[in-house]
Amino acid sequence: MKMNAALAVIVMITAGLGTSCGNGSTTSAPGHQAYVTLTGQGSVLLLGIDGATGVITAGGKTPPVQNASFNGLALTPSRQFLYAVNSREDSISIFGVAADGSLNLTGAPVEAGNGADEAVVDPTGEYLLVTNTTGNGPSGGDISVYSIAAGTGVLTEVAGSPFDANQGPTQILFTHSGEFVYAVNPVLGVVSGFVFCPPQRASQPQCSGATGVLTPVPFSPFSSGEGASALAVDGSDQFLYVVNPQANNPPPYQSTIGNVSAFSIDANTGELSTILGSPFTSTAGISPATIAVDPSSRFVYAISPGSSDSVWCFAITPTNGALQEVTGSPFSLAAGGQFALFDTTGNFLYIGSESGAAIEGYTYDPSTGKPAVISGSPFSTGTAPGELVISE
Repeated sequence: MKMNAALAVIVMITAGLGTSCGNGSTTSAPGHQAYVTLTGQGSVLLLGIDGATGVITAGGKTPPVQNASFNGLALTPSRQFLYAVNSREDSISIFGVAADGSLNLTGAPVEAGNGADEAVVDPTGEYLLVTNTTGNGPSGGDISVYSIAAGTGVLTEVAGSPFDANQGPTQILFTHSGEFVYAVNPVLGVVSGFVFCPPQRASQPQCSGATGVLTPVPFSPFSSGEGASALAVDGSDQFLYVVNPQANNPPPYQSTIGNVSAFSIDANTGELSTILGSPFTSTAGISPATIAVDPSSRFVYAISPGSSDSVWCFAITPTNGALQEVTGSPFSLAAGGQFALFDTTGNFLYIGSESGAAIEGYTYDPSTGKPAVISGSPFSTGTAPGELVISE
């Protein structure tokens, strides 16, 4: 049975997010609003992030919804609408976002595809993409594409959707340009790549005049590694990095399970090419489950859930995207496998911990990449967090 909208009437939430001074500077650092899904409760929790310290303050949360398991979460660039994917009911809830960060449920949930999982909004804010792990496509997985109505946030599935995306697609991302889309397929250990065709690029040969369409890039899918579970792109859209938590490694790393695949992105076609030396691994630690690239595109962080030596840090070689493990890595720090995400200023790294029912917060040295715990971390979410989004 689909989620009953009447059960999801949202309590208005307020969060005072002031500005403050920090980091040894007299320059004020604006705060941010953020949202995290509480998967087991069918709720979304409002967070306030102090722009100077990175400290997270929990605000209100939406009432628990029966039979709901919110997983995927996506926020429009305008911060007008928030979309939460109910993986248990295969539906999408639409929330209007007020200036103070409060959420209001807008209409009834929209029916999604089979096994609806992760979500992302394109950089223009015109389209929402949702991965369907079982799907209806010939390969057993697909991606649904919805146009977003300006002013109302109403979703309308585009012609031709859902688009085949190989077996079991999960995490999905856009390049910063919005031109290419990539999704991981853990069962196959591959990355599926697509050209995206919004109205601005409908005249391109790959799009043939269609809008909102996904077209596979040449030679997709691309082999990554066993269990490929999460991916991140650098700020220049030149390099894509993928964590493979179940991959075995050759000597001298045979005692370490899991690695990071690195690809260069063809700027014209979106085709991926394996970077020399890939996959890259750490000297210790096991099974990184999620990954993040800092906004300066200097470092890659691969995170292992709950194990010691759980934060791997690599420096990115600017000329070719190859990775070099930094001094001190792996770092024995509390972590998690739910998500790894930098705030919009690039000062703080947040990691979702399922076992700790919290968000771990870190600063990092911009020269060495070494992470340091934010005062007050971990920040409790009360129950296991699912997905995090941070407003601009």
